[in-house]
Amino acid sequence: MPAPELPSGIYGVCDDSLRPGWALEEKAARLLEGHVRVLQLRMKQTPLRRALEVARSVAALCRQAGALCLVNDRVDLALLSGAHGVHLGDEDLPVEDARALLGPDAIIGATCRTAEAISRAKQAGASYAGVGPVFSTTTKQVDARLLGVEGLSKLLETAVLPVVAIAGIRLANVGDVAASGARMAAVVSDLLLAQDPVAQARLLAAEFERGRARRTLGDTP
Repeated sequence: MPAPELPSGIYGVCDDSLRPGWALEEKAARLLEGHVRVLQLRMKQTPLRRALEVARSVAALCRQAGALCLVNDRVDLALLSGAHGVHLGDEDLPVEDARALLGPDAIIGATCRTAEAISRAKQAGASYAGVGPVFSTTTKQVDARLLGVEGLSKLLETAVLPVVAIAGIRLANVGDVAASGARMAAVVSDLLLAQDPVAQARLLAAEFERGRARRTLGDTP
């Protein structure tokens, strides 16, 4: 059975550093209610046993909602929780080793900064490339130049994997990200810090679709 195909649209990141008054399970439930169809658990501050408990609960919620659950960084948590896969950064387990552990059915994302890095990630067995930073962000410290929409569009011309654009993406610019050709737009703060994350998720998804329609009509950024 092949790995599920990455859908298009909003890729919601459940980060434990934002809105700490809400449990990760609650954040995930709200994003899923807003029809987010890929949800990544980013648990940098959560103790390991609690992180496994969360991953198992959220993976089950995602399956009930027909969504995909990915775990940031931790291949072990993805494997033990029954999540659909993992997203790996520059300092994490190599993609080929994660693929060997998780098997052919898992979705494995890899952080990439260049078209060459995307090609290497594909050869190693990645399912998609997480590309950024597109815009400036305060959610995560990233030591890399900003791509902007123009840089993202140029990189996408030769990308050999589906691309999830990340960093600083919000309602005001998600349409341009979609029009650039990115498969998905990863959103963190604009979802989790919204007054109503459910409504915000739906607004973001609608704006992304408008951006995709602009691309179809040839009106790219």
